[in-house]
Amino acid sequence: MTMPRMAMVLAAGLGRRMRPLTEKLPKPLIPVAGKAMLDRVLDHLAQSGVGACVVNTHHQGEMIAEHLADRESPKVRLAPEPELLETGGSVNRALDELGPGPFFVVNGDVVWRDGEAPALQRLAGAWDDEEMDALLLLQGKARAIGYDGAGDFFIDPEGERLGTLHRRQQGAGAPFVFTGIQLLHPRLFDPAPGGRFSLNLLYDAALARGRLFGLVHDGEWFHIGTPEGLELAESHLGAAGPEVAKKAADDTP
Repeated sequence: MTMPRMAMVLAAGLGRRMRPLTEKLPKPLIPVAGKAMLDRVLDHLAQSGVGACVVNTHHQGEMIAEHLADRESPKVRLAPEPELLETGGSVNRALDELGPGPFFVVNGDVVWRDGEAPALQRLAGAWDDEEMDALLLLQGKARAIGYDGAGDFFIDPEGERLGTLHRRQQGAGAPFVFTGIQLLHPRLFDPAPGGRFSLNLLYDAALARGRLFGLVHDGEWFHIGTPEGLELAESHLGAAGPEVAKKAADDTP
C-alpha cells in the first residue's frame, strides 16, 4: 500500500504519573534529550510523508496549541476535548477527517528510534487490506527500555515478526508490549459506541475476527511513564537527565 497521508496523535492525557513535571507542562511537551515528545512524534510522521494530522488536547491544551501554532509539517488540526473521550472516542470523533483508508494513530508521548527502516514505513509496508483492520507496532518486552510490566500480546505464529495477536491471560506475562504506534482502518470502528471508550474495545472485537495484527519493532522504544523512566530514556539518548524537563517546567509562566 502507499504511505497513509493522515494521522491522529493522542495528546489529551493527564500525565498523573509524571508529576510534578506535568503540573506545569502537558506530558507530550516534556522534553526528552532536548526535544518535546510531541515534536519527536510529529517529526517521525513528517519524515514518513504524512501530510496532515489531528491532535486531540485536554490537559493544558492551550499550551499544546501555542507550541504547535507555527508547525508546518505535518499540518496540524487541533481537536480540544472539554471532557476526555479516551483513545477510541477521540479517534472515532475524527474519522471523517482521517479519510476512507488506513491512517496512523500515535500516542503523543511516545519516544522511539527507528531500526533499518522507519517504523511507520514498515507498518505501511506490512499492511494487508484484505486481512487487517488494525496493525499494532510491538516491542519485545526484554528490549523495551524503561518497561517493567507484564507485556500485552503474543504473536501467532510464534517466533514471527508479523502475525495475528492474542492477549496475555490475567496473572500471566506476554513477550510483546504495545508501543502506542499503530495503523488502523476506519472499518475497525464499524460498529463503535458513541462518546467515551477505549480502543481496547475495538481491538478485542478485531481479535475475535482474526483481524488484529502486530508487527515487531526493529529499533529502540522507550517507556516514559514516570520521571524515573524519563531519566533512563535521556541517559540512552544522550542528555543529562530529567533536570532538562524540570527546567522547562520551571521556566513556564
